[in-house]
Amino acid sequence: MYIIAGLGNPGKQYENTRHNVGFGVIDILADRMGICVDEKKHKGLCGRGVLKGQKVVLLKPQTFMNLSGESVRAAADFYKVDQEQILVIYDDVSLEPGQLRIRGKGSAGGHNGIKNLIAHLGTQEFPRVKVGVGEKPKSMDLADYVLSRFSKGEQELMEEAFKNAADAAAMIISQGLEDAMNHFNGKRKAEEPRK
Repeated sequence: MYIIAGLGNPGKQYENTRHNVGFGVIDILADRMGICVDEKKHKGLCGRGVLKGQKVVLLKPQTFMNLSGESVRAAADFYKVDQEQILVIYDDVSLEPGQLRIRGKGSAGGHNGIKNLIAHLGTQEFPRVKVGVGEKPKSMDLADYVLSRFSKGEQELMEEAFKNAADAAAMIISQGLEDAMNHFNGKRKAEEPRK
């Protein structure tokens, strides 16, 4: 069994912000799997189903980003999964909008949700799919930037990125991390939208 956790912030005011890309990818996976992610459990919203022949729990922590580890840890303890079976999807400001990077482990890289996750899991060794949201403008505070929405041009790019990230999650589960890294990490980003 796998837990696929998409990180974000609950509430209407945070919908479609840069920090909520994890939620967007979970929505696509849920749609493809024909399930709802609406069961209130483990300090989050959950949905259970099968992806590429594997039992999967889709999780959207409802703790707010900086406490994401509480929800993921609760789900991991309940389902008795190892950290290698916890796949985390989240935003990354060091990648261009739409670019993906898959890793098997690593530091938080300044991301407070991942920092909290590492603290709660007691390890940095869990697979992750980072979805690029672009670097913050010099004049803008990081917190304000990650809580901002995408421009119209970026939005088209991100919709493609969400689909690619969902494909990446499915490939990690069915073919392994190495194959997914080889397939997705070489691509610069999603195709530029046509003007």
